[in-house]
Amino acid sequence: MELSMMLDYAGDPRRAADEAAALESAGLDAVWVAEAWGFDAATIMGYLAARTERMKIGSAIVNVYSRTPALIAQTAAGLDALSGGRALLGLGASGPQVVEGWHGKPYDRPLGRTRETVGLCRRIWRRETIDHHGITDMPLPPEKGGRHGMPLKMLTRPVRDSIPVYIASLGPANVRMTAEIADGWLPTLFLPEKAGAVWGSSLAEGAALRAPELGPLETVAGGLLAIGEDAAAARDLARPQIALYVGGMGAPGKNFYNDLAVAYGYEEEARKIQELYLSGRKRDAAAAVPDEFCELMTLCGPEGYVRERVEAFREAGVTMLNVSPVGPEPARLIETVKNWL
Repeated sequence: MELSMMLDYAGDPRRAADEAAALESAGLDAVWVAEAWGFDAATIMGYLAARTERMKIGSAIVNVYSRTPALIAQTAAGLDALSGGRALLGLGASGPQVVEGWHGKPYDRPLGRTRETVGLCRRIWRRETIDHHGITDMPLPPEKGGRHGMPLKMLTRPVRDSIPVYIASLGPANVRMTAEIADGWLPTLFLPEKAGAVWGSSLAEGAALRAPELGPLETVAGGLLAIGEDAAAARDLARPQIALYVGGMGAPGKNFYNDLAVAYGYEEEARKIQELYLSGRKRDAAAAVPDEFCELMTLCGPEGYVRERVEAFREAGVTMLNVSPVGPEPARLIETVKNWL
């Protein structure tokens, strides 16, 4: 099992990147950079490539609407070149609020777009001449306004002709596709004790269609990390994030994370969290998050307990434990957990 962390994207990106880079010597294997509707991920990832020597650098996530498949492939190849072959491409459909509200694109055919983007990226990295007509046309045909386009292949030579692709997915069909075509899976709000009941059949169905050359599907999941006799209190720090996702990431009936909370068995709690959050009562929404949800999603408590949580994630199929260290000594926490893996 590898060890990674999510970069804090809400504050100073340079400071956050410097802090993440400093954890490389403590044993951190990878860092993931979110994008959302803040700073772009690619710029920060390039900075991390210059500040690190060993750790992998991944996007979590680049959405498949705001960039063309060709530009996504170019960005990943550029990062891979700058980092000496350490890039991880995390892709996803994001959600309609971001895609339509921020990027001004219609939120249509999310699974088809994701599948097409993955396929085109892999072809581009192999430097194939691309003549493709689907959701994306390469080149643009005359009947759609094209006049001068011609099939092209990538001008430069990528460091690797197969950069690992991770897909962020939650719904059954999307998870099934992820297990079929991706190198790795980026689930959100992952509760190891409940994950099998929610996603087990979708993962198995996708795996049955998986090309042997892809190898086993990697899974990246984890949560807040705090070790100590009084560290269990740090679980409460997960409440605002859970409330944001379950309550605020979409309208009623259009929130994938709320649907996930319901699938986990928190139907009434999910409804209450969403009502509170959308009415502006964010603190009350965070307080309404079940204690069990916070506990299962985190790794906070005495050392023996945290080791048990690590094993719970491992047994649930997690191959890269993604943690957010809490406290003044993140390097000590990273080094401790890395030694357990």
